Amino acid sequence: MTCEHFGTCGSCTLHHLGYEGQLEHKTQEAKALFAPFGGDAPEVFASKQTHYRNRAEFRVWHEGEALDFAMNSVEGGTVLIQTCPKADEAINALLPALKSALQATPMLREKLFGVEFLSAREEMLVTLIYHKKLGDAWEEAAKVLEEALHVRLIGRSRGVKKVLSEGWVEDALHVKEKTYRFKLLEGAFSQPNRSVNEQMIDWVRTKLDPFTCKDLLELYCGHGNFTLPLSAHFRSVLATEISKASIKAALENCTLNDVCNITFVRMSAEELTSALNKEREFVRLREVDLDGYDFSHLFVDPPRAGMDEKSCAFAAQFEHIIYISCNPHTLARDLEVLSQTHKVAHFALFDQFPYTYHLESGVVLVKK
Repeated sequence: MTCEHFGTCGSCTLHHLGYEGQLEHKTQEAKALFAPFGGDAPEVFASKQTHYRNRAEFRVWHEGEALDFAMNSVEGGTVLIQTCPKADEAINALLPALKSALQATPMLREKLFGVEFLSAREEMLVTLIYHKKLGDAWEEAAKVLEEALHVRLIGRSRGVKKVLSEGWVEDALHVKEKTYRFKLLEGAFSQPNRSVNEQMIDWVRTKLDPFTCKDLLELYCGHGNFTLPLSAHFRSVLATEISKASIKAALENCTLNDVCNITFVRMSAEELTSALNKEREFVRLREVDLDGYDFSHLFVDPPRAGMDEKSCAFAAQFEHIIYISCNPHTLARDLEVLSQTHKVAHFALFDQFPYTYHLESGVVLVKK
């Protein structure tokens, strides 16, 4: 990838190594980090080298009546952005038209400080973030902009969220021979690199032995990104997520994909651990027959902080553990606990965030 802002923009910190160089650098660091846990060398999955991010956010820089999109510079200042080669083609195509429209409309331009993009295969959601109240006049101008640019538009200010049409876009993931449709919500987590996300899902799918698959328990399920594709390999799935909006989206995504063997519960991993350990009863589980499940696999995709100590101890009882991590260091910390009872059967690295130090990883653990 070539970018006129390499070396000044603070976003791509490993740009100087080139794509192959930065991937090799991260791979070697990960190998050293995970060496104490044994197993074969990791499978490494590369990203597209340009236009790989379907989520992007920019600051807004004002100079008189002029407006530009901006990023933080390496030295802490500001870099004005005309294009961003890591953002997908649809986002880049929209940038100049959006900038021109905002500059021409004072009501939309004034006190605007941030813009976020969520790009699906055929739809775009744009969020404008302000340091001012958003009243009827703003909404009227925003509706004109939404129609002119053929996007879905949301306005945010402190304590206010104005959704003009829909607060989501529908995306599609192609996992081998099947396509899955997902509603992606504004403000909720979704994987930023669609093509690597598809590789991650397929890697997990190919590591499942049909002779061992019974029921699946998933913690941190989000909107069902992994849940729906993996459900085809299990008799039934129990999946938990703390976000009410994500649970609602997950249920709608089941309907979109005609999937009927998943039960979603809005609970934290810690709460479900307590419920399954018979330490506490929850009203939210009153219609769920926990004793009716025969869990052969546990799937976890926790936030960057990883799993807590109690959840790791709970996970140790499962025959098979599939752990996807966006932070190799917290995964290594958790493996110090899990490797006492399990061995590493499969290990993979996914370059979800090219040109940065961040690296997604996945491990499949089998009980010793």
